[in-house]
Amino acid sequence: MLHLGLGSFHRAHQAVYLQRLLDLGDTRWSLVGANLRADMAEVLAALQAQGGAYTLETVTPAGAFHYERITAIRRVLPYEATLAAVIACGADPATRIVSFTVTEAGYYLDAKGALDLSFAELAADIALARRGEAGQTVYGALCALLRARRAADAGPLTLLNCDNLRHNGERFRHGLLEFIARSGDTALRDWVQANTTCPNAMVDRITPRPPPELRERVRAATGIDDAAPVTAESFIQWVIEDDFIAGRPAWERVGVELVASVQPYEEAKIRLLNATHSCIAWAGTLVGLQFIHEGTHRPAIRQMAYDYVTDDVIPVLSAPGAPSPVDLPAYRDVVLERFGNPAIRDTNQRVAMDGFSKIPGFIAPTVRERLTRGETIDSVAMLPALFLAFLQRWHAGQLPYVYQDQGMDPALAHAICDASDPVAAFGADRALWGALANDPRLVDALRRARRRVDAFVVQEG
Repeated sequence: MLHLGLGSFHRAHQAVYLQRLLDLGDTRWSLVGANLRADMAEVLAALQAQGGAYTLETVTPAGAFHYERITAIRRVLPYEATLAAVIACGADPATRIVSFTVTEAGYYLDAKGALDLSFAELAADIALARRGEAGQTVYGALCALLRARRAADAGPLTLLNCDNLRHNGERFRHGLLEFIARSGDTALRDWVQANTTCPNAMVDRITPRPPPELRERVRAATGIDDAAPVTAESFIQWVIEDDFIAGRPAWERVGVELVASVQPYEEAKIRLLNATHSCIAWAGTLVGLQFIHEGTHRPAIRQMAYDYVTDDVIPVLSAPGAPSPVDLPAYRDVVLERFGNPAIRDTNQRVAMDGFSKIPGFIAPTVRERLTRGETIDSVAMLPALFLAFLQRWHAGQLPYVYQDQGMDPALAHAICDASDPVAAFGADRALWGALANDPRLVDALRRARRRVDAFVVQEG
């Protein structure tokens, strides 16, 4: 397997499942890791120096620490702009799966699921692809890799998403095929349609950025001076649609759920966990907190998250005719327990990022489905109202940290905050709300929720 994106999440999740197989004596599969961008140079250098090995620290909600040496990544490819080593690995017949971790904004898709060519880096990669060169978006890199694989007659390949986008395999495949078509290579497009699969998948493990003190903690616990350790919660989950065109590891032996459809698991995770995570991060930031666990233990914030799930999400996901295989109330309670883990020290800064992708991806579907059923949205409306208050702090230069948002047009975001009626401007943004934009039911609920947010900040700040 070749994995693109050697960040903390991959090393605390996908690599761990393969390690469990290796520990059972199944050595048929191994990982090669690479990055598509010139970031994380220190981490890549450390991993290369350590032969791909590193230490994983996990922590239970009760505060029990565990340390494990992960050796599943057998080769780390150095970054260079042409991606020649990545392409060569992907074109090797021994490579059967190429997986990747992409943020929501990294798909460059508009509200209709088509490529959004307003992103300069995407347009630049299409121009590079027309010249037969690799780009640095996931589409630009994989287009070059797949072209080389086809030329080498290296056989079929599974492209596996490892991220939080809903229907990630389907949406990625649509974007990739459109990208290849726009590059003018119709023969490659036809080959990709016939020789690749893109299973939908759902991943879950809270993995904060490694804190500066982690290296010393690992050394004290294990005696290993590890320059690239990662830390994560003890909980881990991976659900994948079993649609692999060129074979796969026996992941079912180590707890991966291979299913016919990932959708109900995906919906539960995105709406109960991801949206709630953002809720707590935005609310916590507004009242001066730094960490997720601090907000989770504030009764007012915890109640806000609990009400969102209980009042609006669970009724939608447990509607008659579409029962969820997930015990939703139990999952809600487990999620809040996980978020309250003080040892994780996950920051509001990390979780609050990319709000302009998270509103349409994580929150707007519940708003839309509640309104379609003629039901209230008072509890779910609190989440976008929190984000609007958060955005207004950003606009005023009053956030305590740098805010990162790949899906945000800064000029548009400032214009929303500068509007004479910021709530109306926010509710009118089609990128956030799609067909719901300007819906008076949405705007009225946002207005009421925004007033409740102000009262919350005064009381808790």
